[in-house]
Amino acid sequence: MNSAVVVPIAIFVLTFILRIPIALGMLAASSYYFLIMGMDLGLVADNVLSTLYVKYVIMAVPLFIFTAKIMNSGKVTEYMFTFANGLVGRMRGGLGHVNVVASIIFSGMTGSAVADASGLGLMEIEAMRKEGYDDGFSCAVTAASATIGPVFPPSIPMIYYAMYSGASIGALFLGGMAPGIFLGIALMIYIAWVAKRRNYPRGVRYTLRQFLLFSFKAIPALLTPVILIGGIYTGVVTPTEAGALAATYAIVVSVFAYRVLGPRQLWDILVDTVKTTGVIGIMITGAATFSFIVSNEQIPEILASAMLGITENRIVLLLIINVLFLILGMFMNVGTIQLVFVPMILPLVRALGIDLVHFGVVIVLNMMIGLSTPPFGMLLFIVSGISDTPLIRVVKEILPMIVVMIAVLLVITFVPEIVLFIPRLAG
Repeated sequence: MNSAVVVPIAIFVLTFILRIPIALGMLAASSYYFLIMGMDLGLVADNVLSTLYVKYVIMAVPLFIFTAKIMNSGKVTEYMFTFANGLVGRMRGGLGHVNVVASIIFSGMTGSAVADASGLGLMEIEAMRKEGYDDGFSCAVTAASATIGPVFPPSIPMIYYAMYSGASIGALFLGGMAPGIFLGIALMIYIAWVAKRRNYPRGVRYTLRQFLLFSFKAIPALLTPVILIGGIYTGVVTPTEAGALAATYAIVVSVFAYRVLGPRQLWDILVDTVKTTGVIGIMITGAATFSFIVSNEQIPEILASAMLGITENRIVLLLIINVLFLILGMFMNVGTIQLVFVPMILPLVRALGIDLVHFGVVIVLNMMIGLSTPPFGMLLFIVSGISDTPLIRVVKEILPMIVVMIAVLLVITFVPEIVLFIPRLAG
């Protein structure tokens, strides 16, 4: 490894310590390296842009962001919550179970953990608060259940992973279905145990007529994942076209079915989507530039050789990778981990012969657990902020849930069929 790479890595680490925007830190570190190495910045920029932004699949990202923001409108989230309440609300600790089921349903429309926590989150927490649930527990359940979003299809992180790994987006989406449901069931088992110990109330028992009414109102939104997955796997649309289809369908549903989207609201959503896409675009560019250095210095190959030098046992190496990424998730945001560190580990994954779809689902779940893990888990700050609940109370309640989520992660890591059996059936 060239000694010139030491300073850029130091700058990269300093970025986290000083809380500088990570994209700017990566660009600054990369610029220093290129100048020291005497590289033409124009040629480097051309190389990065020609290999990154010509990838058709990247266009799906702003489309799914746009869909998530539309589906996050009040009426849509209200219908999803009411439908989930009709399904499982009558159980002991019913609103906790509703929280999880609503997240699974909502994730099928948005694929975003942040959209789930910030959209459904306040409604879920307020409902649980009124029924006598502890604020910390309500917030913890909301944060933990939101991690299902990018595991269950569609999933923006899986699109990024497919862009770097070459894995099929359709297979990744299908591969996330069983683990997403598995994670939801595991959280519901824990919620049932806590509800019994703390004597949390049962929810309202609805009549069949009421439940059918809730279901009828929810059908337009519930069809979103069916259209997406069906369109991709029947070959009618590509994943990028599926993003456009989802965005169009979201507009139709919000305007005509639920009547919650007017011209002004649509304009605000478009502006917000452009801002979010701009931030993500800078992040992707910074990560791609930094990845150019990583590739030029052959760091992935060095890392793969070092880890294979420790052991060639796939089980041990997968365990090491999971532990490494769980630790990274405690201190870094998902974007940085996915765009910088995942490409580093892919050569090792290929060398071990690990299925790329299986590994993609595992690593996405791993990163989502990081969103709920102290000290910097973004979901913790979101649920704490929207509910005015002290962060320490949320952290105390979510730690056992993190143990549950890690247990699920280990199971799907070492039992690949949980991820792969649906893609194989569809294939």
